[in-house]
Amino acid sequence: MSLKKQYLKSKPLCKVTFSLPKEAASSAKKVAVVGEFNDWNSKALPMKKLKDGSFKITQDLSVGQEYQFKYLIDGKTWENDWSADKYVSNEFTTENSVVVL
Repeated sequence: MSLKKQYLKSKPLCKVTFSLPKEAASSAKKVAVVGEFNDWNSKALPMKKLKDGSFKITQDLSVGQEYQFKYLIDGKTWENDWSADKYVSNEFTTENSVVVL
C-alpha cells in the first residue's frame, strides 16, 4: 500500500493517489477508498483494478488538513493503509488510517 502525494503549485490542493496492492486484496472484485473526504460514502470513490491485481485511485484533497480513511474490500472487509501517515482510534475500537497534507 502506498500514499503518493503531488502538491499543486497553482492551488492549495494535493493529488493523493491511494493504492492497495494485490497482496492486500488478492481475491477482491471491488475496492473503495472511504473517509472523511467523501463523508464515509462507500460508493463515492471506487478504485480501479489494474492488470497486476492492485487497486488505485487519485483524489484532490485540500492542503493543511488531515483526513481519516480506510479501504472497503467487496463491501464487507475494512483495511487500513499500511503506509498511512498515522493512525487514530475510532468508535468501533479499531483504527483509521490518516493522510496528513
